[in-house]
Amino acid sequence: MKELVRTVCRYARKKAGAHTERHLIVMNSAEGYDRLLRGLREAGITPLKAIRGSRMICCYLDRRSNLKSLRKHSHIKSLEKDVRVRALALNTATAVKITDPRRASARQSLAFNPRITWNISRVQAPAAWLRTRGSGIRLAIIDTGIAAHPDLHVRGGTNTIGGRSFRDDNGHGTHVAGIAAGLGRTGMPAGVAPRASLYAVKALNRNGFGNISDIVEGIDWCIRNRMDVINMSFGLQGELQGTALHDSIIRAKRRGIVLVAPAGNNGPNNRIIDLPARYPETIAVASSSIEDRIDGFSSRGAGIDLSAPGRNIVSTWLGRGYAISSGTSMASPHVAGGAALLRAKYPQLLPDGVRLMLRSRARKLPGFSARAQGAGLLQLASIAESRANDRSK
Repeated sequence: MKELVRTVCRYARKKAGAHTERHLIVMNSAEGYDRLLRGLREAGITPLKAIRGSRMICCYLDRRSNLKSLRKHSHIKSLEKDVRVRALALNTATAVKITDPRRASARQSLAFNPRITWNISRVQAPAAWLRTRGSGIRLAIIDTGIAAHPDLHVRGGTNTIGGRSFRDDNGHGTHVAGIAAGLGRTGMPAGVAPRASLYAVKALNRNGFGNISDIVEGIDWCIRNRMDVINMSFGLQGELQGTALHDSIIRAKRRGIVLVAPAGNNGPNNRIIDLPARYPETIAVASSSIEDRIDGFSSRGAGIDLSAPGRNIVSTWLGRGYAISSGTSMASPHVAGGAALLRAKYPQLLPDGVRLMLRSRARKLPGFSARAQGAGLLQLASIAESRANDRSK
């Protein structure tokens, strides 16, 4: 172990340089994590992140070093680049802003109703509200943060990208939060679970990008603060070198947290959905339209669980206003809100039970395969009639 610490300290750098890259070092044991962290600090190297719950240290390593041999060391579980993830909205930067619904255009009015939007109606949330609106459930939004808004009550949160505030400076996270848990005050549209306790985990920057380490830190915060549901409206294509993200998701699920993520916006020809939606512990969500068709931008592939509205969705935005946006990012929080409703009605229901119940009650959309829509369109009306023996998983 001493030799490993010396090797890592020799490869590590105090700051970014021409030959450095951010890397994640995940240790096999808590003791190994503590010893490596202590060794780095004694060498004058302050890690970018150190997350004991995940036994993960993020630091700059010189890419000219022999990282391949380091990766095979018996005390290291995973050594990987700290890759970037992105928010999965098609038009986050150009969302159509609606500051006054009474002055909305004809096209905007199609999507916007002062009392209930088409998407909230389509997933049957109002019928579920006869029995539950999500009270007592902690719903975390890992995203660009959540802005102050009269239709959102944020109970708390954290910033994992280097700042103190979890306020949104992009709009994406605020839009997602409104879909999942908008309050519906003063006649404005409510989200799927309007009485869920909303928490903001700011892990993406003002441009909608973040690193794997930021997400892992956010999930670790959710575990420590006993969240019930996590929405993760971000993704990345391809594979990861290591297991840091997957391991954190496995830990969260084992703690009873339901994790929901969008399938991706890569269309029908990519044949694979994004991470983290591809992980089996995550409920993966495709996007559907007002015509009950799977959207052309929605990724296809194995692992999709459900579909939910994702095109021309009205929700909360920066500046205390509203906006229309599209993407599988918008589909995912419908399911996260639905999971919150289920957990509120059945507190003992475990994550696999939530997935099973939501899938079993979904409505198949004709003309689309399971690789496009999963089990079908999210339907929440039957929550009121769900039986006690559905708690079995």
